[in-house]
Amino acid sequence: MSMMYRGTVALITGASAGLGAEFARQWAGRGADVVLVARRLDRLTELARDLEQRYGIRATPLAADLALPGAGAALRAELDARGIRVQTLVNNAGFGSYGPFAEQDPAQMDRMIQLNISAVAGLTRAFLPDLMADGRGALVTLASTAAYQPTPAMAVYGATKAFVLSLTEALAYETRTSPLRVLAVSPGPTSTEFFDVVGSRNAVVGRTATPEQVVATVRRALERGSTPASVVSGLGNRLSALASGLAPRRLALTVAGRALKA
Repeated sequence: MSMMYRGTVALITGASAGLGAEFARQWAGRGADVVLVARRLDRLTELARDLEQRYGIRATPLAADLALPGAGAALRAELDARGIRVQTLVNNAGFGSYGPFAEQDPAQMDRMIQLNISAVAGLTRAFLPDLMADGRGALVTLASTAAYQPTPAMAVYGATKAFVLSLTEALAYETRTSPLRVLAVSPGPTSTEFFDVVGSRNAVVGRTATPEQVVATVRRALERGSTPASVVSGLGNRLSALASGLAPRRLALTVAGRALKA
């Protein structure tokens, strides 16, 4: 079965800005209805209105704090109550921080782990059986080039994204007999609000991409005859990830530490 947009519903987390909003635009532009999830309802409502007017699709804004325990199951229950069935799940919500681990705010660190790891796992578990049974859509998770080596000064963020990458690749194998497409995408620096939250431009390593470029990379991978389990967005980022995998672990760690000015 080929990847489909029209006649399907895509649930997109972190949809109030940046990559999440761009996923919504590109999926809606190809005829998919969208469920937009983030904490900022005003932004979601504005985006939903624009997408409905522009593309004639149904856009449902839902305010939710996915960093809360049980958020995945709660979101599934809410959609069930509304009679909304999802064919595509885009796990985009997440954030990072910069600085020595010993100086990190414990509450912020716990929230990052909950959002970047627990919410991804919980949402995926809540929706994956139905995604597999339908098979017209995809499971997309946002990893990062930070997933390919330890990341001093962004130690927790890099570790969370390594989890996301590993989980998604494992699920791609587990679901290989299903028509569902399962893909982890690893962007490098992207022009979003991410680095405003991180709070340091030292976290920017390499050329900055646009959200349009990253989401286009995802679509191309999903629309191939055989979707890979993971893809790195951008040629330079792909070469860097490959080099990190081939280099001795100690060398990759040293290079990452110097690049991030740790």
